[in-house]
Amino acid sequence: GEMAARLRALPGIADVRVRGDGFLEIAVTVPGELVAEIGPAAAPAGGASPWTDSPRTWSNPGFVVRYAHVRAVAVQRWAAELGVGGEFRPELLDGRWDRAVLRSLAEVHGRRVSRDPGWAAYAEQLALAYHDAFERAPALPAGDEQPSARHAARVRQARAVRDVLAEGLAALGETAPDML
Repeated sequence: GEMAARLRALPGIADVRVRGDGFLEIAVTVPGELVAEIGPAAAPAGGASPWTDSPRTWSNPGFVVRYAHVRAVAVQRWAAELGVGGEFRPELLDGRWDRAVLRSLAEVHGRRVSRDPGWAAYAEQLALAYHDAFERAPALPAGDEQPSARHAARVRQARAVRDVLAEGLAALGETAPDML
């Protein structure tokens, strides 16, 4: 309870709830701000990848993770070609699919300092959330649609996903692919 009270007083914290098991649930005022804090990290020591390269289907977690990285890289390239840009407005990452990606991204700082970060399971979780967002909350305008600030925010989120997945793949002894 004391820790929750101290956290509630911090800027950017909307609420802190103490769960029955003693853990704290922390709600931030603008979850999308997290994206601005995530960038490439120092490459962790590589391990042995738990995944095979094939089959390249949704049943292979390695494919799911690698393909999510490829999609996030492509979003950066396509955004530049389409003129998507402008000031990052984190409050625009407020949709259901954006929030799912943000919830997963919020775990990266804890994983980075953990003795057993569980990169494989985490990368798969983030990749699945990103694939859903890629399909249902596009970062890029479609057809004659003009680029918007929401597109720019999602492009920035895709960059964070790209960086975190590259870090996770490096920790698993893989080089993150730009194309498959």
